Amino acid sequence: MKKETTAKGSATFNQESLMPGQPQLFPDPSPAVLPPPQPNGENPKRMAPVWLQRLSLFVLVLFCVYLGVLVMVLPWWPRVWDRNMFILARPWLSAILHNGAVRGIISGLGLLDIWIGISEAVHYRDYRG
Repeated sequence: MKKETTAKGSATFNQESLMPGQPQLFPDPSPAVLPPPQPNGENPKRMAPVWLQRLSLFVLVLFCVYLGVLVMVLPWWPRVWDRNMFILARPWLSAILHNGAVRGIISGLGLLDIWIGISEAVHYRDYRG
């Protein structure tokens, strides 16, 4: 590693590798070059293409609705909820999860998730650059 001294006497080091054949592990610490400012004083923001924004919205809504329906229906499905070996192996958990109010709260979380997905679809706006 080569050592250089600056005019003020402080030492700096070249960006060479410490070991031969070893790639540089850290990028150059110099700041990235910023784009020139716009005439109105604002920096340009790069937006995702509209098709990508819409695809992202579609995937989000599909995920929220699917997960919401699953969480809403699972507590009332006896084959999955009442005969679950994980729940039956823990009597204290079984006593809590077989309570009707707890099932209703979990189903309410599923409805909330469906509502979030539909709300995202209704309040969607394209951001164009």
